[in-house]
Amino acid sequence: MEGVEDASNPMMEEMYVNGIGGVDEAPSSSTSTTTRKNRPIISGEQLDIEAYAGLYTGRTKIMRLIFIADHCDNPGMQLEALRMAYDEIKKGENTQLFREVVQKMDGRSGPNYSMDATWCSMVDRKAEQRKEKLENELNAYRTNLIKESIRMGYNDFGDFYYSHGALGDAFKSFIRTRDYCTTSKHIIQMCLSAILVSIEMGQFTHVTSYVSKAEQTPEALDPPTVAKLRCAAGLAHLEAKKYKLAARKFLEVGPELGNLYSEVIAPQDVATYGGLCALASFDRTELKNKVIDNINFRNFLELVPEVRELINDFYSSHYASCLEYLGNLKSNLMLDIHLHDHVETLYDQIRNKALIQYTHPFVSVDMRMMADAFKTSVAGLEKELEALITDNQIQARIDSHNKILYARHADQRNATFQRVLQTGNEFDRDVRAMLLRANLLKHDYNLRASRKL
Repeated sequence: MEGVEDASNPMMEEMYVNGIGGVDEAPSSSTSTTTRKNRPIISGEQLDIEAYAGLYTGRTKIMRLIFIADHCDNPGMQLEALRMAYDEIKKGENTQLFREVVQKMDGRSGPNYSMDATWCSMVDRKAEQRKEKLENELNAYRTNLIKESIRMGYNDFGDFYYSHGALGDAFKSFIRTRDYCTTSKHIIQMCLSAILVSIEMGQFTHVTSYVSKAEQTPEALDPPTVAKLRCAAGLAHLEAKKYKLAARKFLEVGPELGNLYSEVIAPQDVATYGGLCALASFDRTELKNKVIDNINFRNFLELVPEVRELINDFYSSHYASCLEYLGNLKSNLMLDIHLHDHVETLYDQIRNKALIQYTHPFVSVDMRMMADAFKTSVAGLEKELEALITDNQIQARIDSHNKILYARHADQRNATFQRVLQTGNEFDRDVRAMLLRANLLKHDYNLRASRKL
């Protein structure tokens, strides 16, 4: 693989934070810290939870750690994820989530990670006082009919509910600010807040709606906001299994994103989600023009070299290497909170596209050689090809005895003659219709519209 020669670029420096710079370069020392910094976050090795969690902030960091703990088979990784979630929650005010994490740990991490009732009661008491204060302030603002103050009051309520895990109430509070927005900037802020909460709740129809609202504001959006909206739209399309639309949105994300949207998504996620969705849904021309030759997206791909290499291998028809990269990435991708439900579908679509592309140029294919190229058995390959032929994705027939796939290419000579005959018949019909109309006009055999009195 090539070294990351663009690391000196300011945008790349911003994206290479949290110990991910120079992922292709050899470690400069033998220390564990250096090894961690030079290792990609998403790789065939066991997921580096500390480095992975460092890519995110806020609630999504905690939820991703809990998701890893719930879906990981390794007890050590489970406990490490829960311990990090425990520490992160204690920096905030979400006591309900804290109790859930403590329950999941079940005392397996010793007394330092046990139920802290004193902290919970203190936070809950402060929350009640804060809520009462916010209510009094908001009532005063509403009495005085100051629009900007009312908007900020509801915004503060939204932030309060969000920090305490009451996502439904937070969403309602942010939406109520809409009636008091006086500038495009206020509308965009309201939309971004609603999008953030909607993503956390899994309500992606709301995400699509508020992305559209933000994009329709009369004033031009600044590049970081555009990048955030495209990421949110990409996640909504991904959740709806509209992989081609999702790929297009992620591919449109500009380098201005950096780490500005770490409460939702990391630059590495943009590369992974966009790359896999593009492989599953784009044809070769689109893959070349919109992914491989896309300078902006190439910067994202540099952060996840495995995804970059598997895309290049797929386009270069090195299918064994491509599928090997996919196999190495699979276990870690299954721990991704947004991609988890789509990994199997995306992998099946990518493999099917590889099989179709492999067979397309040939009149006949030796299935033994093809099985070697795809690192599978002849029997397994035959079943996959049967399914694709039945689904009409490959025009071919299988010689099961000799293990040869024969393509059913259309007879170009016969097809050309058929097109010529069809064109001739259409021309004959059109000429006859024109002659008929001309004769009708000539003999004044036409119906005139009666003049209205």
